[in-house]
Amino acid sequence: MSYWPPPQETDRMIEEARGGDREAVDRLLDGHRQGLRRLVELRLDQQVQRRVDVSDVVQDVMVEASTRLDVYLQKPQMAFPLWLRQIAWDHIIDAYRRHRGSAKRSLDREQPLVSGGNVDQSSLELVAQLTDPMPTPMAVATHREMAQQLEAAIKQLGDADREIILMRHYEHLSNQEIADSLGLNPPAASMRYLRAIRRLKSILDGSAESAADD
Repeated sequence: MSYWPPPQETDRMIEEARGGDREAVDRLLDGHRQGLRRLVELRLDQQVQRRVDVSDVVQDVMVEASTRLDVYLQKPQMAFPLWLRQIAWDHIIDAYRRHRGSAKRSLDREQPLVSGGNVDQSSLELVAQLTDPMPTPMAVATHREMAQQLEAAIKQLGDADREIILMRHYEHLSNQEIADSLGLNPPAASMRYLRAIRRLKSILDGSAESAADD
């Protein structure tokens, strides 16, 4: 599933908002709230989330986006979701500065990708893509165990590899959107993604071999 509205729907709301429809502005912002929340959940350090509510960060981003929207509508420089992501990153970094003493990105290795203690559905979906079908009664349970291993493996990746996998499989951005966000052309973004997937699978294969040796 995508957490962001379809591009054509976003374009329609933007045109309506540009035409002076204030309700369209509300629809535009509210329609992107879920995707924005997903971004903040994934990128905001778990220890920071113990002191800062994700909803508060999302609301702060929405307030800033609302105040800057007229300027964006006059001359958009990028797709609307990517513009929101830039604003969100500023607020996430600010949260680090205030609550961790540094803007340096830091994932706590023992923490899940998304708070709540449950295996993320996106992890299950990615596991299904990286493994052979297992049509047995134990398949679901096995996939859940592998999803936990997958989330641990993602945290072992380098920053660039981890980022592109989170964008593709957890934020569900398209290759074009990822390319725009990273300042790459689509073929380069695609190659970076493929290299990240290969490295991730290598880590997972190593974990499986270690478990078998035990």
